[in-house]
Amino acid sequence: MATVSITNLHKSFGRTSNPIRAVDGLSVDIANGEFFVILGPSGAGKTTTLKSVAGLVDIDEGTIDIGGRDVTRVEPYHRNVAMAFESYALYPQKTVRENLASPLKSGRTGQYTESQRAERIHQVTTTLGINHLLDRFPRELSNGQRQRVALGRVLVRPADIYLLDEPLSHLDAKLRAAMRAELKQLGAMSNTTTLYVTHDYQEALALGDRIAVMRKGRLVQIGTPADIWRRPADTFVARALGQPEINLLDGVVDDGRIRLGDGSFDVPIPADAHSDCSRGDRVRVGLRPCDIHVVGPDVDGAGIRGRVVLAERLGRNVELTVDAGGVQLIVLTSGRDGVTEGATVTLTVADSDIHVFAAGDGDTPRLGLPDRASLLEAAQ
Repeated sequence: MATVSITNLHKSFGRTSNPIRAVDGLSVDIANGEFFVILGPSGAGKTTTLKSVAGLVDIDEGTIDIGGRDVTRVEPYHRNVAMAFESYALYPQKTVRENLASPLKSGRTGQYTESQRAERIHQVTTTLGINHLLDRFPRELSNGQRQRVALGRVLVRPADIYLLDEPLSHLDAKLRAAMRAELKQLGAMSNTTTLYVTHDYQEALALGDRIAVMRKGRLVQIGTPADIWRRPADTFVARALGQPEINLLDGVVDDGRIRLGDGSFDVPIPADAHSDCSRGDRVRVGLRPCDIHVVGPDVDGAGIRGRVVLAERLGRNVELTVDAGGVQLIVLTSGRDGVTEGATVTLTVADSDIHVFAAGDGDTPRLGLPDRASLLEAAQ
């Protein structure tokens, strides 16, 4: 186990006159034994950050500290990290057993006896569900099995840090869900510091002790899964988590409430945003589909009245598109309400589930939070 400290990391690619900034001033401290997830879209700088920690790219500026030792200019071999890439990195001429044993036969791990190697391989392959594949070659495996073997090659090797670059991206949805649970168990068992990169918000929420959301080479927010979900720092973070995506509606503040759509319905201003809202201010309101509840068809009383335009069954859930005050709300229900297309419904949402952001185009900050620099500094 080891702590990881990244300070003011900069890395650019391309021409000197017009470089592409992959990572732009990233700083973060990762605790001993922490499962830390970096979440972001393609091109955010996630993999470059991971490779910088591994020593696979030369950084332009900044420092990287592992276990209290500055390794900024140290060769990858001497950093004692184990990394799994998005693509499979297996020896085609070796069996699964030989692939898994290879990291235990060289360098500082070469002191393991045959029985100790067999024990470590057995433990990892049993957990990953590939113990029956030990005598097969990679060409005889499915893509999902190859991905598990590649992950096993990392986990079988004792290291200060595990660096995992989207290791589940090539698996189908059902297998990804199963592997998330297995990785969670492995993280608890090994207690090894893990830096995990993904674009999948479900992986981030399920696995991470903390999550760092990245955009265009910069950190946007760091926090626990609950923090990121309940209090997204801006509309970018709010949209990054959740499927269907969060509803974002333009509104106007009016006497303690925010009028939305054509003004025919409103929601209360949540307590954390009161200080930043004045009458007449234009804002953006975020309502997650899973937080909007259908009281029932054509129920009188407080709530948002609307008409169901579309109902789509998605397995055990039903996704409703509801026209309310001239705007369309996406609502996720259990499907037990008996709501059908064309029905008039009443919707409710708890005050604590209302997110208020600054008005404007693009990504706008959440109201009621400290400035982003202070927020990131406190999270580190």
